[in-house]
Amino acid sequence: MQLLAGLEVTTKSVERIAEAIGGDIAQREQGEIQKALQLDLPVLVGPPIPILYVQMDGTGVPVVKKETAGRQGKTEGQPAHTREVKLGCVFTQTTWDKKGFALRDPDSTTYTGAIETAEEFGKRIYREALNRGWSRAKKKVVIGDGAEWIWNLVAEHFPGAIQIVDLYHARQHLWAVARQLYPQEEVQQKAWMKVHQKRLLDKGKIEKLVGALRAIHAGNPALAEKIRTEADYFERNAERMRYPTFRRQHLLVGSGVIEAGCKSVIGSRLKQSGMFWTVRGANAILALRCSHLNGRFEDYWEERREARAA
Repeated sequence: MQLLAGLEVTTKSVERIAEAIGGDIAQREQGEIQKALQLDLPVLVGPPIPILYVQMDGTGVPVVKKETAGRQGKTEGQPAHTREVKLGCVFTQTTWDKKGFALRDPDSTTYTGAIETAEEFGKRIYREALNRGWSRAKKKVVIGDGAEWIWNLVAEHFPGAIQIVDLYHARQHLWAVARQLYPQEEVQQKAWMKVHQKRLLDKGKIEKLVGALRAIHAGNPALAEKIRTEADYFERNAERMRYPTFRRQHLLVGSGVIEAGCKSVIGSRLKQSGMFWTVRGANAILALRCSHLNGRFEDYWEERREARAA
């Protein structure tokens, strides 16, 4: 800018302006969220959407000390150093490859997220799905990692949707059991996983998997508790783990899209070395990034011009 226009803009000025614009976008989003909850939205017409997906996840962002006052950290007795950003994405699928594996439609993903409660985030992702044509989707799918807050939001805002626990997170839960059963014995771990993952989990035989886990005799109380917890996890999510059924419908069974979003939307901007955020500042930048990545930044400026003209 200095070379082409003779303008010298400091880094601090860019930061202040970016946060101010992002804050304004976030404020406008809250207005749209309230309209969505009151069903005061324009009717979005268009062709039917074959398959519409919603995915959700959370990731920690480093924040200044005042933002974690009274919050428990991951280590018992230690204070928290991060706050969780809840991120959601919506995208479509029209086709699949020759082997029947789902193909996400290119450039169809939009994001929304903030540091906020699960209840507030539920309203946010509901509004994004409505804007993307949730009511016009022939198949509606929600994919998550098994966290309770995700499925509570699905029950409230997306009843009737096909619910899928990300297959790779489910496998991680099994690996956690294998490592505790056979610590430092990689060959034994792999042999155990071959039976419990390949023959049971991947084939959607969750009841048999739960039975196999509950049948394990563990003399160590900590190991017994771990096995019980994981058995409960699989039992609770059994209907969300019918992977062969989902694949026969040419549906995705992984949450790779939202995990990549956590890295590209949040991590690359808010988790760089030495960064510590206020909740307000982080949410402003998140709103700005999502607006830009969703291709809505020019729409934002058009709305501002129209508001000033009025």
